[in-house]
Amino acid sequence: MSSIKTVLYFQAGLGVLANLFLLIFYIFIIPGHRPKPVDMISCQLTFIHIIMVLTGWDIWLAGMFELLNFEIDFKCKATIYINRAMRGLSICITCLLSVFQAVTISPITSLLSKFKHKLKKYIIYAFFYFWSFNLSFSTNQFFSSGAYTNVSGNNQMRVNKYCSLFPINIIIRGLILTVTTLRDVFLVAIMLNTSAYMVVILFRHQRLCKHLHSINHLRVSPEKRATQTILLLVICFVVMYWVDFIISFTSILLWRYDPVIQTIQKIVMNVYPTITALVQISSDNRIINVLKNLWPKCHQPF
Repeated sequence: MSSIKTVLYFQAGLGVLANLFLLIFYIFIIPGHRPKPVDMISCQLTFIHIIMVLTGWDIWLAGMFELLNFEIDFKCKATIYINRAMRGLSICITCLLSVFQAVTISPITSLLSKFKHKLKKYIIYAFFYFWSFNLSFSTNQFFSSGAYTNVSGNNQMRVNKYCSLFPINIIIRGLILTVTTLRDVFLVAIMLNTSAYMVVILFRHQRLCKHLHSINHLRVSPEKRATQTILLLVICFVVMYWVDFIISFTSILLWRYDPVIQTIQKIVMNVYPTITALVQISSDNRIINVLKNLWPKCHQPF
């Protein structure tokens, strides 16, 4: 158990640092270089992942509970509410990123091409809708969560050292699970369809390039590199999100707390935020160029 927690803390720390680096880059570096619409989406996703990892990290929670002069019950409700809202926003923004890239690389003859010049306007509307929906939908956590108590017989399900979930009406619980499942299935279906569409576009482009140029002189375009990156992120997200969803669904359905399973679930939850940040850092030429320019300066003698 201790080794699993060590992996969890290392992973969470790496995820926070990588995403924090990305967020600082988007805030201070990109504005001077004409940010693209995809940067707005990536910046949102990075911020969401920082909050999601922090609100699911036991060490951070312990420090926060000791520093903030609020009742533990309120802290638990707020923490679980924010974490669930960020999880919902993560799947929504990832889906938006996938759709955006599919529209970006679509050929002129495609039906999606007519949306290319309106992407910025649609992205702002999408942000507003996603934040409003997920923040509103997650308010049920204020009624179904609270501070952990040692009182026996109250049928609570402990989620960490301080907090637990309490049973609610079976009809309401079923309704929440149904809406959550429908939302996730719908968004994942969109991501899979746009991913398949992008794979087809990339395959056609690659085949066309082989006819026009020799294979030895093929170069990967920025659009193709970005598309490959987003495909990797979508595949990682779909796998990790559904593993997390199955564990959460089973735990709520059986109403059983297992410390080892809960720790493994947290590791699974943090895989996507961590991988997303590391992949974006390694695949964005702007970040690589900034790091290359800073590296010699860091080694200059004082």
